[in-house]
Amino acid sequence: MKRISGSLLAILAVAACATSTAALADNPAGFYLGAGAGYSTIRSDDPAYGLPGYFNDHQTAWKVIAGVRPIPIIGAEYEYIDFGHPSNRYGSNGFGYYGLDSHPRANMLFGVGYLPLPIPFFDVYGKAGVARLQTNVTTFVANACPSNSNSCTGTYFRRNETDNKFAYGVGVQSKAWGVAFRAEYERISSQFGDPDALTVSATWTF
Repeated sequence: MKRISGSLLAILAVAACATSTAALADNPAGFYLGAGAGYSTIRSDDPAYGLPGYFNDHQTAWKVIAGVRPIPIIGAEYEYIDFGHPSNRYGSNGFGYYGLDSHPRANMLFGVGYLPLPIPFFDVYGKAGVARLQTNVTTFVANACPSNSNSCTGTYFRRNETDNKFAYGVGVQSKAWGVAFRAEYERISSQFGDPDALTVSATWTF
């Protein structure tokens, strides 16, 4: 029984290697596409962009991926990620009402480095690069309402910032027959508070 199981594993390994070799011959750059979704944290760290100035909000993030891996330990990757859009947060400061939200999205270009592990179907990797981060910030401020009024008039301040920022991430993936499933953490440095995301994705190597 053990001999049969060992033979079966050997056959599967040879078949996977043959499939990978054939795919590499047709796709020498190791081009792949993918998509994913996960859990993000959106922060505001600068009171200058509106009251209350500081908050953490958790949202659903989604992304699309395109990359190349011409050699086993080095690759490059493009990614578009939307970190999600939190609802306005309203509160009272004793004088009036306020609210703030932020909607970060980014186009990112990474260099990717893979650890040379002796495991054929598993990768651990890190990546670093530049993000073209677009952040829409909306602030609402209202004067104190009269005691006999159920509504307040206020002012909305909207600001759209686009900046080139440092981005980085780490991840793991399991792959076979051109399909990979990955889990990764990514973060972008930003004056509004660093948006980050923990996502799961699937990619397909042509």
